[in-house]
Amino acid sequence: MCLAVPSKIIRINDLMATIDVMGARREISLMILPEEVKVGDYVLVHAGFAIQRVQEDVALDSLNLINEIVWQMEEER
Repeated sequence: MCLAVPSKIIRINDLMATIDVMGARREISLMILPEEVKVGDYVLVHAGFAIQRVQEDVALDSLNLINEIVWQMEEER
């Protein structure tokens, strides 16, 4: 199963960007993204590529849901 995770862009350098997702930072490619983005935007990231820009409220809702699922899984351990 693959999961595209909403990630906040914190730096852009040409077709590469640094993103932050739940405190983890990594470099991703903007090469296949069909629209312009700026620092502060949220994008869906899959396999090291930004694949879609998403609205901040939708991204935050998704991240909260992911956190809730992870928390519940940890509680079951």
